[in-house]
Amino acid sequence: FQQGNKEYRQGDFHRALQLYTEGLQLNCKDNRLTARLYNNRAAAHFRLKNFENSLDDATVAVQLEPTFIKALEKGAEACVQLKLYDEAKIWCHKGLAVSFEKYIRASNENHEIISLNRYDRRGQYFSSTHSNKIIKTKLAKSRSLLKYTYVLKIINRKILMARTKAYLSVSFKTAIDYHKRLLEIAKEVGDKAGEGRSYGNLGSDYHCLGQFKTAIDYHKQHLEIAKEVGDKAGEGASYGNLGNAYCRLGQFKTAIDYHKQHLEIAKEVGDKAGEGGSYNNLGNAYLGLGQFKTAIDYHIQHLEIAREVGDKAGEGRSYGNLGNAYLGLGQFKTAIDYHKQHLEIAKEVGDKAGEGGSYNNLGNAYLGLGQFKTAIDYHIQHLEIAKEVGDKAGEGASYGNLGNPYRSLGQFKTAIDYHKQHLEIAKEVGDKAGEGRSYGNLGSDYHCLGQFKTAIDYHKQHLEIAKEVGDKAGEGRSYGNLGNAYLGLGQFKTAIDYHKQHLEIAKEVGDKAGEGMSYGNLGSAYLGLGQFKTAIDYYKQDLEIAKEVGDKAGEGASYGNLGSAYGSLGQFKTAIDYHKQHLEIVKEVGDKAGEGRSYGNLGSDYHCLGQFKTAIDYHKQDLEIVKEVGDKNGIAQALCSLATNFERQECLQTALDYYISSREIFNNVRASFLLHDNWKISYRNVCKTAYNGVWRVLLLKGEHVKALLAAEEGRAQALRDIVDLKYSFRQTLTWSNSRKCSDCLSLRNVSSDVVFLAITGPYIALWTIRNGDVVQSRIKHVNNFLYQRELEVYITSLNKAASLQVSARAAVEWQKSSTQVGRDEKGTSDGSPRNATTNALRKLYDIIVAPIADLIDGDELVFVPEGPLCLVPYAALVDSNSRYLCESFRIRVIPSLTILKSISDCPTELHNKTGALLVGDPCYKQVLYQGDLLNQLPGARKEVKMIGGILGIAPLVGGEATKEEVFRRISSVALVHIAAHGKKETGEILLAPNTSRTTCQAEEEDYLLTMRDVLRAELRAKLVVLSCCHSACGEVMAEGVVGIARAFLGAGARSVLVSLWAIDDDGTQEFMKHFYGALEEGKGTSEAVNQAMKCMRESETFSKGYYWAPFVLIGDDVKLELTEIKRYPS
Repeated sequence: FQQGNKEYRQGDFHRALQLYTEGLQLNCKDNRLTARLYNNRAAAHFRLKNFENSLDDATVAVQLEPTFIKALEKGAEACVQLKLYDEAKIWCHKGLAVSFEKYIRASNENHEIISLNRYDRRGQYFSSTHSNKIIKTKLAKSRSLLKYTYVLKIINRKILMARTKAYLSVSFKTAIDYHKRLLEIAKEVGDKAGEGRSYGNLGSDYHCLGQFKTAIDYHKQHLEIAKEVGDKAGEGASYGNLGNAYCRLGQFKTAIDYHKQHLEIAKEVGDKAGEGGSYNNLGNAYLGLGQFKTAIDYHIQHLEIAREVGDKAGEGRSYGNLGNAYLGLGQFKTAIDYHKQHLEIAKEVGDKAGEGGSYNNLGNAYLGLGQFKTAIDYHIQHLEIAKEVGDKAGEGASYGNLGNPYRSLGQFKTAIDYHKQHLEIAKEVGDKAGEGRSYGNLGSDYHCLGQFKTAIDYHKQHLEIAKEVGDKAGEGRSYGNLGNAYLGLGQFKTAIDYHKQHLEIAKEVGDKAGEGMSYGNLGSAYLGLGQFKTAIDYYKQDLEIAKEVGDKAGEGASYGNLGSAYGSLGQFKTAIDYHKQHLEIVKEVGDKAGEGRSYGNLGSDYHCLGQFKTAIDYHKQDLEIVKEVGDKNGIAQALCSLATNFERQECLQTALDYYISSREIFNNVRASFLLHDNWKISYRNVCKTAYNGVWRVLLLKGEHVKALLAAEEGRAQALRDIVDLKYSFRQTLTWSNSRKCSDCLSLRNVSSDVVFLAITGPYIALWTIRNGDVVQSRIKHVNNFLYQRELEVYITSLNKAASLQVSARAAVEWQKSSTQVGRDEKGTSDGSPRNATTNALRKLYDIIVAPIADLIDGDELVFVPEGPLCLVPYAALVDSNSRYLCESFRIRVIPSLTILKSISDCPTELHNKTGALLVGDPCYKQVLYQGDLLNQLPGARKEVKMIGGILGIAPLVGGEATKEEVFRRISSVALVHIAAHGKKETGEILLAPNTSRTTCQAEEEDYLLTMRDVLRAELRAKLVVLSCCHSACGEVMAEGVVGIARAFLGAGARSVLVSLWAIDDDGTQEFMKHFYGALEEGKGTSEAVNQAMKCMRESETFSKGYYWAPFVLIGDDVKLELTEIKRYPS
């Protein structure tokens, strides 16, 4: 027993274990001594991380001596390490009961001394020096006994219970409270060593909370005291704890310095376990630096020591860390072998925490291999163990890790759900670092959905937390992720700025892997800018670092990037060489997903070389792999690539089959988004090649009716879902092969000619539908362009030029920044369709109308445009006879044929017939919008008062026109008219701030009527008039124009009148006077708009296009009964 204690004190726990075992083999009849031998052997097992053996010995010790408090402590501690928290609570309660019993006994035994103590405090002293010494000694012992020894024991029990509770309900703050009480007592009784240990424990608590800076402060205080009292073991432990905290902050070099000092002390005192732990921590720090080979060397030294001292649990952890290091090197199979060895040992020693960690690491390794389903299986096993043992933090981490393979599988909704669960738990337990990682993962999820702005919001929250907790590595990753998100938005210069900040931090902390990643991302940003040689230089630096650190996966990715860059330069043979090197490496490391991407890239290279058969072979191999790993998006993309190659070979039916299969998978993914409108909008951009391919091939096959049906299927899908939900029905489209489509999508209740427009490559396809069911089509190749991007840029430039033609004022507005929202400035007009300045308007006419001019007649045209064609001022287009299009036709625009049919077929009782809401010139005195004060709009006030005079309705103006009041009234009226400032990018409307707000300065949510707000409204208006600047504007996407007008249609409005550009007050008032005058005469909205334009053209003051051309009617041609509105105004 004594020899074992001596070896234990010297840190040779393995030898101590042997001596205690020899003592137990002597069959001693002294139960108390035998219990102490079992207890001390339990302590030795505990120091060797053999927690299951420690628990067994502690159990025997307590059976022999039920009130043996140290054995009770050791049993509870072993249960906590094994994450057997329910059992740990039982041990704690036993210990607490014993401690209280001893406390009470001590109180009774020392009652007399306590009484003397009271006299002592009153200044009543004994005259006898001898008696005084005895009493003082007894008083001191009593204080120490009552106020320290047993109270300390009780608090220690409570701390242990608090730690147990920390794992059960993750109440780390409770543990902190108990440790602070322990610190106070240690200070009061002058126990410097106990004070130091308390600081160390508090540091560990705050470390668990992710508050690493606070943890460092406490560990430094522990270090200071340990040095002061000569506690070398405590000094070493402090260095180790400081190293771990700095490692979590991403300050790996500082961490290494501390771990080396811990290692030095451990060697000095002969602490083999501490020496092994130092090697382990040094390995983790070098892993953070991306110096994987150095990390491996340290972890091997840890492994050797763990084996030497018989530390099975430590041996298992070494295998796990070696697995992580090989994972960093991209050697996934080797990593998996090590993690499986860790798993085997964890099961052997009963280490549930280690078992769960092994499952987690295996999941990450299989994720790297692209075997996403296997990764999910392992992460689910980790989750089950975390739940079983009540490890909330581990549960949260499992949710976070599960989200990653689901994202890779294209199951974005599931990924987001898991990452939100991780976020919720991280907030619950106060894990700031975990909260930051959750925001980062959510940003990546939304990035994959194409929702780059949402991604940016999440990445900025991650960045904010990383800065708050001092996590330099996390800060760098946030900058990198922000750069990628801005890259997705096409804001390449902003992306470059963020990636350079990531690079700077990576260099600062010595993160070679992060440095390489930054170079790769900078290469992609410069590639987007078309600076291909600069991109190649950065990719080569990324490649150089990957080779330097031995990162095979990174090396392969660099070859892939270089291949893409050379492909952009048109050097396809060089691109093929690089992509083949990428393929060779991903095969070597077993990365199935990367292998699939390599095949896809090679297929694209050979496609560009015109070697379609070779391209098809590669794409088929890509398809085979993405099917194997279950990547739905990858399957759809591979099918689409195959379709493109068969189309180029003029194997049209085969191409069509592949395009349809691709579209079907995209539709299945889209269906999983349910009611998430933003997700659907963004995802539609990902699918456009497949949708366009279907209708394009059908046109090539001469099946123009089916082609129209296919083009319609992809048009305004997300809005169609909203409208169908609003009207509680869905149209099923199944057109037949015949030229008549009335049996399948009857538009016979639409007497107007419909012109359906679609863009593919440098071509515009035009379909006309006459008399509701006669379909004809034409194709227009614009300017002999080669690419779709050229065509889209050209149409956008013509739109801009057209607006400049009709108004010098519009020219100013086109060039304004998005922060300017005014509609109050006066403008001047110049230019007429009768002179040479009509060039852009004429070109637009020649592109859009001239090809089908012989196919249209009647008095109204309904356009169904896409892309930049949505923002064409159709009314102002000029024909060869210098006539405006609106002089020949009434004009409307609709997002899709299906939406037109849905609105037209909806029961009349769904929309209100009475009531009007008129809003003008809201009070902006307390609105600071994007740093600018807004001007009031006296012209808008005058406008709505004029309309109010026509309708006999008092408008909401000034301070009455608040967002909440507009919302309160908007669902009960047939007519909504709003004249206010509009946001240029989206047309969202600025109203007076809510009076119910809690802040003096109005926040944006108090006054900005957003698209989301409108979509939540139960709107039943027949007509919405948005007399605001830019109300027709929004982001042009594959879905259509995503702006405020779309939101009003989706919310339930049958028809929306909007403006393409900024509006002159006097001209607007004149236009509205004629428009409402025509409505009062009983005309429909389409005819009323046309008549107002006619009156403006014929007037002397407002004849220029600037005054009337921006107005666009979107949706149905409704007829308002103004007499009913007058009779029931609201």
